[in-house]
Amino acid sequence: MANPFFKKTNRIDRNQERFSHSEKGKYFCGELEKDLTRLKQLYSFPSNMDFMVREFIIHGMGKKAVLVYIPSLTDTKLIESEIIRPLLKTDEVIHDVPSLVSISSVKEEKEIDKAVGDVNIGDTLLLVEGRIEAYLFKTGKVAGRSVEKPQNETTLLGPKESFVEKADVNISLIRKKIHSEDFMVEKMTIGARSNNEVYLIYNKELASEKVLNQVKGRIGSITKDAVQNLSLLIQHIEDRKRSLVPTILQTERPDRAASFIEDGYVIVVMNNSPFALVTPATFWSFYHTGDDHYLRFIYGNFTRLLRVLAMFITLFTPAAYIAITNYHIEMLPTDLLLAIAGEREMVPFPAILELILLEISFELIREAGIRVPVPIGPTIGIVGALILGQAGVEANVVSPIVVIVVALSGLSSYAISDLSLGYMIRIARFIFLLAAGLFGIFGMVFVFVACMIYLTGLKSFGVPYLAPLTPKYQSSQDTVFRKLLTNERFRPAFTKTKDVTKDKG
Repeated sequence: MANPFFKKTNRIDRNQERFSHSEKGKYFCGELEKDLTRLKQLYSFPSNMDFMVREFIIHGMGKKAVLVYIPSLTDTKLIESEIIRPLLKTDEVIHDVPSLVSISSVKEEKEIDKAVGDVNIGDTLLLVEGRIEAYLFKTGKVAGRSVEKPQNETTLLGPKESFVEKADVNISLIRKKIHSEDFMVEKMTIGARSNNEVYLIYNKELASEKVLNQVKGRIGSITKDAVQNLSLLIQHIEDRKRSLVPTILQTERPDRAASFIEDGYVIVVMNNSPFALVTPATFWSFYHTGDDHYLRFIYGNFTRLLRVLAMFITLFTPAAYIAITNYHIEMLPTDLLLAIAGEREMVPFPAILELILLEISFELIREAGIRVPVPIGPTIGIVGALILGQAGVEANVVSPIVVIVVALSGLSSYAISDLSLGYMIRIARFIFLLAAGLFGIFGMVFVFVACMIYLTGLKSFGVPYLAPLTPKYQSSQDTVFRKLLTNERFRPAFTKTKDVTKDKG
């Protein structure tokens, strides 16, 4: 008769052999010293001071255990009070560690690489002698700033809170505005070395499967070692990486992100980024602001009208000045033409060179105002513009009319709320300026038509860039102007949403 002791021994040996030698040490083997040595080697312990090892005996189980965690990422007080103390103080016989500790989230993990990945984001790992699975406890606590007012997307009537650099806080800011069981948050990991987490947020009953799969596919195809934040991620997943036109919207306002989710869009958030990405994005997403709908119908459309005028002024005013004064002087009244000619009599440079020099000077002042310390930034902008403008006119380097044109164009560019759209228009202004200097108004028209053709063919995650204006889609037609809120009955169909109708009445 076979001895059952030898059967049990052989079964244990086979299990240990399977988990200790298969796939080149991919799994924990159950031998505490070997598993701990492996972890110490991975984290260069004891040279690495940001890695803690705590060895003790669980009396209720009669087994040795070891706790490992990264102090800079974890709540050490929580570990001491909710994990170590219960395991040390209990005198009762226990067979299940999770039932004894008070941590809200506990999971088992057999693979070393996955366990190490969780430790790297602030989890605490517990190894128990003789067990081939490790216990992972949610104990993350990362330093960061509290929720503050938006810096770039200021609001008059909307909520005064913005995203921060913690993904879990950002998710909660959106979640408190959408009280639905259809609210979904999916996690992806990118960066072979940094293992950064990316979170996709959407409504499973509204978001398009096609758009969602495109977003997942592009994020999953990233092969870089490290992608630290959304500013870098956006450059990997956008449609045309060399295009002047932005195709992914960035917003720092949770209320705006929540409104996009309710229209069927997919939102992307990430640690280390105080904003969220909106996919797909059309031109109108960049043109609109959150206050457009917070304001009453007439007030909101009035601000949109001003924004449209600002875009046309900043794009075409410098180019139109060059085109008219160089090629189409018959378009000007005689008195105005004589006034311009008199002011330019002492200026030694051609009009286009004069305008380009002043435009570049204005851009330099704007960039300097951003980069210098905050207390002196506005001072540099105001003093620099005044001194350069006045000194240039007195020295006969530029004419007063050119100073007015550049000031009006620069001032109008500040009415564009979105940063990416602002950069696009500022750069396009130089393209129109050169076209007007070479071919006059005909050059401006040619560049404008070429731009419209390009925008018409551009797509963001499969969605036409100028939709729903062209091509036509069923929507509330929220483009240049918006409708009354009571008349906005449809979600934008171009997002391929599963439910187009907003009005359930």
